Amino acid sequence: MNKSELAEAVAAKVGMTKAQGIEVVNAFVGAVEEALAAGGDVRIPGFGSFSVAHRAAGKARNPRTGELVDRPASKRPKFKAGKSFKDCVNN
Repeated sequence: MNKSELAEAVAAKVGMTKAQGIEVVNAFVGAVEEALAAGGDVRIPGFGSFSVAHRAAGKARNPRTGELVDRPASKRPKFKAGKSFKDCVNN
């Protein structure tokens, strides 16, 4: 399912137009992005939590040349599924 299909499914579930469904999905994604960019996290009980994972600086290998290069510290978005969500997927 892609973003457009998700918006269509949301719209159908709550009785709105597809355009309104797209607005809802875009608003949700934007709110999660803003919260993570501000250093926070987003917890949705029963579904999961979005957070920022910190990755320490280190060494990496260039796959083309085999040369060792420095990899800077970075952040990445992380999602951890909640128990109810995991159970739904596994059954």
